[in-house]
Amino acid sequence: MQASKKSANKLIHEKSPYLLQHAYNPVKWFPWGEEAFEKAKSEDKPIFLSIGYSTCHWCHVMEEESFTDNEVAEILNENFISIKIDREERPDIDSIYMRVCQATTGSGGWPLTTIMTWNQKPFFSGTYLPKHNRQNMLGLCELLVKITNLWKTDRQYILKNADEIIDYISKNDVDKKSEVSEELISNGVEGLMASFDKKYGGFSDAPKFPVPHNLIFLEKYYELHKNKDVLNAVEQTLINMHKGGLFDHIGFGFCRYSTDEKWLVPHFEKMLYDNSLLSIAYLESFQITKKEIYKNIAVNTLKYMKRELYSPEKAFYSAQDADSEGKEGLFYIFKYDEIVEILGEAEGLEFNKYFNISQHGNFEGYNIPNLIGNTGLHKDFENSINKIYEYRKKRMKLHLDDKYLTSWNAMAVIAFAKAYKIIGDKEYLETAKSTADFIKEKMTFDIGELAIRYKDGEIKGNGIIDDYAYYIWALLEVYNASFDIKYLEYAKIYADLMIDLFFDSENGGFYLYSKNSEKLIFKPKEIYDSATPSGNSVAAYVLAKLSSIFNTEKINSAFDLQNKFIAGNIEKHPYYYTFSLHAFLSEIKKELIVVLNNDQYFEEIEKIIFEKNIFDMVIIKTRENTDKLAELLPHTKNYSSDKDLSFFICENKACSAPFHTMEEFKIL
Repeated sequence: MQASKKSANKLIHEKSPYLLQHAYNPVKWFPWGEEAFEKAKSEDKPIFLSIGYSTCHWCHVMEEESFTDNEVAEILNENFISIKIDREERPDIDSIYMRVCQATTGSGGWPLTTIMTWNQKPFFSGTYLPKHNRQNMLGLCELLVKITNLWKTDRQYILKNADEIIDYISKNDVDKKSEVSEELISNGVEGLMASFDKKYGGFSDAPKFPVPHNLIFLEKYYELHKNKDVLNAVEQTLINMHKGGLFDHIGFGFCRYSTDEKWLVPHFEKMLYDNSLLSIAYLESFQITKKEIYKNIAVNTLKYMKRELYSPEKAFYSAQDADSEGKEGLFYIFKYDEIVEILGEAEGLEFNKYFNISQHGNFEGYNIPNLIGNTGLHKDFENSINKIYEYRKKRMKLHLDDKYLTSWNAMAVIAFAKAYKIIGDKEYLETAKSTADFIKEKMTFDIGELAIRYKDGEIKGNGIIDDYAYYIWALLEVYNASFDIKYLEYAKIYADLMIDLFFDSENGGFYLYSKNSEKLIFKPKEIYDSATPSGNSVAAYVLAKLSSIFNTEKINSAFDLQNKFIAGNIEKHPYYYTFSLHAFLSEIKKELIVVLNNDQYFEEIEKIIFEKNIFDMVIIKTRENTDKLAELLPHTKNYSSDKDLSFFICENKACSAPFHTMEEFKIL
């Protein structure tokens, strides 16, 4: 009983691509807000809350099966007030009700389905539900009928259940303290290595997720400890992820995750955050090993991001969908003869052999191009790939989630800034600077606080801790790539704001949403690293840097308490919190201060700094920035010279006598 598109519901006035996908459903959806809650209260109805995002495959399935269906719509419209939320626009709400789902069912995911009272107290939670009971799965219609009856006949049972759920998730928050130790970090490494798949790489069974922060942590650990087993685990994972269908060998970029252990069959959606963080992991492995393959993979991933996700406004869109023509992955797969027809017989047969494309296929009769098991010499297939890419572009265009998210754009800034330092292409730096500036100019409210998202000229949502922590990290990376002190100045401004708005100065830890945000039923502190490092772990990372750079009481005390808070709450299973462990390894220890009175040396100094990569922090003091530096970093007043060049090396808060020639600097 599918409904034809007749009239729009209240989502039609939203800008979220996900909400707009549901604007013509027969379900009378409301956006989250007082109108929906007041209506639920006045009509004495429970609230049906559905959370997802626009490139979510199972969200599409549930919409097609249920939310476009008149039978389901009739039950919902008569007995419930229905609210739709884009999890990427409201990560605070999503976090709370995902925590409920995980606490009550033992798992989570999207679409996230919650039923609650008008005052936001949940009493049922689940994920995807088919329309009717199927095998061992509860059907949506059966659930709605059961809840409707309970609401009318046993309201006290429902309310008691809701109170118990809130009490449980509130008591399970984190407020322990301990000291950071080498043992904690070693236990994290050992936990990861114990789960390492020696055949295909990665740190879990199928389904396999990239988890780039695991790799970034192990790369840092290897740099400090030179443990070859750790580096081997990183390299095995990076190589195998790229060989599989997780990487798009035609249009580049990584998909969300692999459904199998070999990284062959992905869940085909592509997210900005995955590609940004994976670019960082590949770039840092290239920096460590000097193996060109890692640089090439990073370059192609960044190429994908610029080609498919970068907007004329110089910010990055969020994601590309997995589905086209109603089928997941159809855009990406090929028949054997199709490739031969595109490339011609000789070139096509060679391409098919190299990329494991067969007559019987490796995915539902089709082929996902891949390099699994390929040990032959690499042939340059660039021309062939370009032909297939142009052919593929003529297929049904993938849905693009065209909103900008602050934290995800910050991750892209970090990737491009690092790419400039490691590879040297100026275009990478310009991209990083332009996007960092866009966030500052367009994704910030008049009062100076960050927003969560921007779309069509509108910003929405008070930024959460992730937005601030990632943006500060991005600003520090742009500074480290450009030595433009305005980015240090911005980092300090947002760091002070982050502490003021989110930090628990008594117990440590940053709350997910700020003191100026909408008050929800619970105020969590997220420390678990899921698809991306948590806001708390990134905050710990940037505080480690900021404390050494600025050395203010406010930042120093937050840094110290944050470390104790995290250490106390991750000690049971530290390998689930790898970016926090990375933060513990990231204090600034070696600093270079350059007094530069002759600009002709700037590019040569920059080149050596990036190539050698031995300093945690570099400050270049020029005639133009002396006054601003003195205001921002008062200790720089102590470093002056009337010579063209002066180099001061500082370690453990003590500095060497200066030297004054490029020759001495090169030898160093």
